[in-house]
Amino acid sequence: MSPGSTTIPRERPNDIGLVVVDHGSRRAESNEMLEQMVDMIRDVVPYRVVEPAHMELAEPSIATAYGRCVAAGVELVVVSPYFLLPGRHWSQDIPELTREAAAAHPGSRFLVTAPLGLHPLMAQVVNSRVEHCLARAGGEAAECEVCEGTGVCATHTAALS
Repeated sequence: MSPGSTTIPRERPNDIGLVVVDHGSRRAESNEMLEQMVDMIRDVVPYRVVEPAHMELAEPSIATAYGRCVAAGVELVVVSPYFLLPGRHWSQDIPELTREAAAAHPGSRFLVTAPLGLHPLMAQVVNSRVEHCLARAGGEAAECEVCEGTGVCATHTAALS
């Protein structure tokens, strides 16, 4: 166990607030996608409070989302990085921003989870996305919610030299 950490007992779902945090973007469309993802997460998790947050560049911040969870009366705030792989944001930045948010709420407790990483379902997600993009490039499917209106999802031929 790392210094300053404590064992967190298993909570009842109604006692948990979940904050799903991404990097944050200057592109409003990207930030809105996190909100859409959080709406989908709300539909499948048992937690009473589920909030989006951006690490930087946009609101709501981790501090804002953490405060919303505490205001709703949760006993434990779980911060889940919406990142694929571990890196400095996961190991340093998000825990530090969460500690700062918690400091404004004395007595509150938090847990920062692992990023998505090598979870077995990620292979299925990648395959689903690739299959859809191949179908789109072949004229068999509409653009997905990510590519909609961009024309990006198409095959290209490299120039001959």
